[in-house]
Amino acid sequence: MAPHPVVQAIIDLSAGAIGGTACVFSGQPFDTAKVKMQTFPSMYRGFLHCFMATYRQMGLRGLYQGATPALIANIAENAVLFMSYGFCQDVLRRITGMDRAVELSDLQKACSGSLASIFSSLALCPTELVKCRLQAMHEMEASGKIPAGQKSSVWSVVRTVLRKDGPLGFYQGLTTTIVREVPGYFCFFGAYELCRTTFAQHLNTEKDGIGVVPLMFSGGFGGACLWLVVYPIDCVKSRIQVHSLAGRQQGFIKTLMGIIRTEGGLGWGEDRRRGSVKASFGSTSVPWDFTWGFLRTYVMIFGRAGLGL
Repeated sequence: MAPHPVVQAIIDLSAGAIGGTACVFSGQPFDTAKVKMQTFPSMYRGFLHCFMATYRQMGLRGLYQGATPALIANIAENAVLFMSYGFCQDVLRRITGMDRAVELSDLQKACSGSLASIFSSLALCPTELVKCRLQAMHEMEASGKIPAGQKSSVWSVVRTVLRKDGPLGFYQGLTTTIVREVPGYFCFFGAYELCRTTFAQHLNTEKDGIGVVPLMFSGGFGGACLWLVVYPIDCVKSRIQVHSLAGRQQGFIKTLMGIIRTEGGLGWGEDRRRGSVKASFGSTSVPWDFTWGFLRTYVMIFGRAGLGL
C-alpha cells in the first residue's frame, strides 16, 4: 500500500537531506575541481594540479567552497525530483490509459524521471549558480575578469546577483540546466531501473526486495550513465553561470559553439594545439567527475534505502 502523499513528501525530503549531506561531504572537492577546470581549462594541467593548487592557495576551505549552496541544491533537487517522479508516473499512466496498480516498464519510468527533472531544474538552477560562482571566484579574479578582493561568501554572491540582475538573475543557465537534466535523468532512471530489474531476475525476487547493496549499486550505475551523457552540457552550464558574473554571457548554443571552435570537442585538436591546454569536453577531470557522480547518486539512493523507501 502506497503511503499518504504527505508522508511520502516527508520521506522524500528526509531522504534528500540525508543523501545531500553525505554527497557534499564526500564529493564537494571533486565538484570544485570540475567547475574550475570547466570554466578555466587553461589554468590547470589536470585534476591533481587543480586539486593541489586549490589546497595550497586556500586549504580545505577552498576545496569546500560553495558547500552551503551545494547542500541546499542537493536537498532541494532530490526532494523535488522524487516528489515529481511519482506525479509524472501518474500522468504517464493517465495518458496511456493504464491502471494505477499496473507497474510501469523501465522505459516508461525513464520517461517519467526525465519529465520530473524539469521541475527539479527550477529548484536547482539558482543554488548551482551561487555554488559555481563561489568555486571559480579565485580564477575570475586571477584572470582579470572581475576586480581582485571580492568577498567570496554566499550572501555576497546573492547580493551581487540581486543588485545586477534582480531575482531572475538566479536563473541564468536555466535552459542549459534543463537541457542537461532531461536526457541525464532519462539515462539515470533508465539505467537504475534496468539494473534493478536485472538484479531481481538474477536473485529471483521482486525489484523492491533486492536488498540495500544492489539498490545502491543500481543508483551508482545510473549516476555514472547520467554523467557520461551530460558532461559536455554541464561544461557549457558552468561557463554560462560563472562567466556571467563579469557581464552578460552568451546563451547555450553560442557558448557551446565557442568552446568547440576555440578548444575542440574532445581535446583531440590539430597539431598546433598539442602541448597546449586540453579542451573542456575532454578534460582530464572527466574520470573524477564520474566518480563524483557515482558518489552523488550512491549516497542519495542510500538515503532513500535507509528510510525504507
